[in-house]
Amino acid sequence: MKKLFLIIGAPGSGKTTDAELIAKKHETITHYSTGDMFRAEINSGSKRGQLIDSFVSKGNLVPIEIAIETIVSAIKKAPTDLVVIDGYPRSSEQMIELDKYLLNEKEVVLVNVIEVSVSKDTAFKRVLGRAADAKVVRADDNEEVFLNRMKLYTDPLAEIQNFYSKKDLLKQICGEGSIEEIVNEMDEFIQSKV
Repeated sequence: MKKLFLIIGAPGSGKTTDAELIAKKHETITHYSTGDMFRAEINSGSKRGQLIDSFVSKGNLVPIEIAIETIVSAIKKAPTDLVVIDGYPRSSEQMIELDKYLLNEKEVVLVNVIEVSVSKDTAFKRVLGRAADAKVVRADDNEEVFLNRMKLYTDPLAEIQNFYSKKDLLKQICGEGSIEEIVNEMDEFIQSKV
């Protein structure tokens, strides 16, 4: 049985870095970022990659069936029983479709959804700072795309929080502290659930 943790947060919240660092600490944890999964598919030059790129390059959401197909495939192929995925779900529809899928799934159980919360100002500074510091600038690290991604994140957030809170699956962690503090808090929480 694969135990799944989902990590959500605004662009620039640090969710991917946090998850990567936790996975490095434990050989028993596999980490996937939906963004990385999509970028790998785009870089492969496949038809699916071209389709994904047509959405991601504009800061739009990848269609649900493509996203769930990519995610579920990754979970089942994971080399460990504990899988942490960041950046999903990003919409109410994604959340509902994933929940429906998991209801009938015997191999995967959703243990928790962790929300890394940061202010819009912090997220903005981190994303545009990442663009300024980067040797390779990601196409999605500019102000217009950031604002679109932020709106896509915040619009369904209350519904996502409510949905997972009712199932007693939501854990909120403040993402404004140091990376070490955030990673330690998240890691302790994950370990307490497995």
